[in-house]
Amino acid sequence: MRVARSHRFSHSPLRSQQAAPTAPQEPTAPTDYGQYVVETLAKQNQLTGNVDQTVLRDCISLSSSFLMTDSTMNPTTGLASWNAGFNRLVDIMVALHSKGQLELSTVNAASKACSECWSVAGSWRNMEDVRQCVKNVATKLQGLLDENGRTYGGNRVYTP
Repeated sequence: MRVARSHRFSHSPLRSQQAAPTAPQEPTAPTDYGQYVVETLAKQNQLTGNVDQTVLRDCISLSSSFLMTDSTMNPTTGLASWNAGFNRLVDIMVALHSKGQLELSTVNAASKACSECWSVAGSWRNMEDVRQCVKNVATKLQGLLDENGRTYGGNRVYTP
């Protein structure tokens, strides 16, 4: 038995169309974690009038991604903008802690972010300064922990 070959795609309109020429793309603007943090939290604060820790945790969880993009897309000031953003978030956590409003899940998110940023800094060249920034943030966070240095509000904190 002979099997007939299908030629249904040989005259497809997609094959006969040529791609339209594309205009040159504008260069992508560099990311700026410091600006992102300020804008995101300001917008959220205008909407609710307080710090939504879910939004705060979302910003914190993006720290290692912004570390990579800020530093590669803007080699001149990228690390400074990343450091400013990360420190702003921790300063907000310190303020929430002083009011007795800081949630354990936010502390855990910050601990995880420090670990991720430390790993990124160790994996990429010319990021020695980042490790010092992460140490500074971690020191601020340790100041929030219970006396034993392992718990927050009596609950175990995430450690890598």
